[in-house]
Amino acid sequence: QVQLLESGGGLVQAGGSLRLSCADSGRYLVGWFRQAPGKEREFVAAIRWSGGSLPYGDSVKDRFTISRDNAKYTVYLQMNSLKPEDTAIYYCAASQRITNYKDPSEYDYWGQGTQVTVSS
Repeated sequence: QVQLLESGGGLVQAGGSLRLSCADSGRYLVGWFRQAPGKEREFVAAIRWSGGSLPYGDSVKDRFTISRDNAKYTVYLQMNSLKPEDTAIYYCAASQRITNYKDPSEYDYWGQGTQVTVSS
């Protein structure tokens, strides 16, 4: 059983940075999603076990970077140039076999989420 644990969320001013971690991610493809109040869960980024990243969500590309340390079974999400609209709960998820990496229903395991709040 895979138990994912996110950390690194918090409160930051617009233009600032945060780095999220997703521990115990196993040998899986891992995705980051976010969900703001009243909105659907949104794809952010994903990375293969090999370390190759997949295309980012449109709203975060060129600002966020996903990476992983397989020795630690940990996936990271570096978030730069944060905006108030990035405020959400961020979740990491792992998939054993996936067709559409942007579809949250294709992920098998989810963490509890970590809150990111960006003030203006």
